[in-house]
Amino acid sequence: MESQRNVSDFILLGLSYDQNMQILCFVLFLFCYVALLAGNLLILVSIRCSPLFHQPMYYFLSHLSSMDICYTSTVTPKLIADLLVERKTISYGICMLQVFTMHFFGMIEVLILTVMAFDRYAAICKPLHYLLIMNRTRCHLLVLAAWAGGAVHSFPQFFMVIRLPFCGPNEIDHYFCDIFPLLKVACTDTYITGVFMVVNSGMVTLVTFVVLFFSYIIILFTLRNHSAEGRRKALSTCGSHITVIVLFFGPSIFAYLRPPNTFPEDKVFALFYTIIAPMFNPLIYTLRNSEMKNAMRKIWCQTSELNIFLTKQRGISL
Repeated sequence: MESQRNVSDFILLGLSYDQNMQILCFVLFLFCYVALLAGNLLILVSIRCSPLFHQPMYYFLSHLSSMDICYTSTVTPKLIADLLVERKTISYGICMLQVFTMHFFGMIEVLILTVMAFDRYAAICKPLHYLLIMNRTRCHLLVLAAWAGGAVHSFPQFFMVIRLPFCGPNEIDHYFCDIFPLLKVACTDTYITGVFMVVNSGMVTLVTFVVLFFSYIIILFTLRNHSAEGRRKALSTCGSHITVIVLFFGPSIFAYLRPPNTFPEDKVFALFYTIIAPMFNPLIYTLRNSEMKNAMRKIWCQTSELNIFLTKQRGISL
C-alpha cells in the first residue's frame, strides 16, 4: 500500500480564504455544534429516563440522536479547529478514517429514518396489530439491521478508496475528506471507482428517499379515515419526520447522485447534511411533539427539585 502513494497528508482548502469569513464561520459552527450536542444529549437523556423509551418511535429517536452526534463529530470538530489555522492539513490515516466513519454513521442514520417511517406506517395503517408488529425484539433487530447496513455500505467504499494511489497533488477542495474530492487528486483513472460510488451512495440515497416518499403518501391517504384529533396527532409526528428527511436527503442526493466531479456548491450542500440537519433534529422533534415536551418537563423539573432538596439538606447538616 505504501508503494502506491508518496503523500502522508492532505491539505484541505476549506470553506473560504477570507480571514474575516473564517472567524465568522468559526463562531457560527461552534455555536451549531454546541447546540447540536446539547439538543441531542437532552433528547437522549429525556427518553432514556422516561417511559417513552419503551415506545418504538422514541426508542428509534434515541438511536437517531446518538447517530447525529457520532455522524457530525466525524467532521465538525476538525472543521472548527481548521478555521483558526492558515494551513489546514489532515493525515492520510485520519482522512481515510473520516471517509469510512462519515459513510458508516451516515448510512445508519438513513436506515434509522427508514425504520422510523416503517414504525409510523405500522402505527397509522395497522393500529390493531401495531404492538405485535413493533415488539421490542423486532425493534432491536431493526436497529441491528441498520448497523449492519451501514457496514455493508461503507466497507466496500473504504476498501476502494484506500487502494487508490496518491502520488501527485494533495490539495482537497473541501472541508473534510469525501470520496469525490479524493478521486480528483488520485493519480489513476477513477472512472470505474466513481461509477461504483455513485451507485453505492447516490442510488441508495435516492431509492431510500423514494421509498420514504411513497410510504408517507400511503400514510397520508390512510389518515382520511381517522378522527380529527387522530389526524392532528399523526400529522404532528409525521410532519417532524418529513422535515428531517427533506433536510437530510435533499442535499445528499445532490452531492452523490451525479457524475463524480466536484463543484463549488458541494461545500454548501455538505453543510446541510453534516451540521445543519443534525442540529435542527432535536428542535423539530421536540417543539412539535407534546409527549417529548412533557417528558422533558417532568424529568428536568424533578432533577431541579432534587438539587434544591439536596442543597437544603447540606445547609441543615452544616
